[in-house]
Amino acid sequence: MSQVAERKPVRRHVDKFAVRRAQLADSALHTLSKLGYAGTSLRDIAQNSEFSHGVLHYYFRDKVDLITYCVRQYKAAAVARYDQVVAIASTPDELRRRWIDAMVTTLRQDAPMHRLWYDLRNQSMFVDSFREDVRAIEVSLERMIGRLVDQYAQLSGLGLAVSTRLAYALVDGVFQHALLRHIAGDDRAVAELPDHLGLVLDRVLV
Repeated sequence: MSQVAERKPVRRHVDKFAVRRAQLADSALHTLSKLGYAGTSLRDIAQNSEFSHGVLHYYFRDKVDLITYCVRQYKAAAVARYDQVVAIASTPDELRRRWIDAMVTTLRQDAPMHRLWYDLRNQSMFVDSFREDVRAIEVSLERMIGRLVDQYAQLSGLGLAVSTRLAYALVDGVFQHALLRHIAGDDRAVAELPDHLGLVLDRVLV
């Protein structure tokens, strides 16, 4: 009994620390997504939030630790959202519609966060400390797209013409291209995304 009693405060401390990190990350996301990795320091984030520079340093080792935590948190929520689309769709048309609608919505509403993700991914080609986290996020996204196309194929009564890795690369390429156009002010980027994503789904089945 005494051993159990001794462990509980440690668990509560760990939980509070994790909750606090999540709160700080949420606060930092606006500044990070606006300025990007290279243009943001912990001091910039502190100046644009209610938290001090010292508090940020207590919960995060450095800017790399903070930015990777933020992106991991956002992408984990995105994966859960798309998995829910896969779980509730009962026909291929419903799955197609719900997924494309979700992709269009996130392009329109979350463009700064997606820009931050691509900035981080590009930086990982130059900054070793990013690579492990970026690879882990990439794997989670690839698996999520794999579950999507697998379910789409099953509901359609067809097979997959490509590997899930290639399916992810196709979806990612289409979305990144749309994001670049959208950020540049091209009004057609959002409007054309449904057709482009639909073409990808058509091509991955056989």
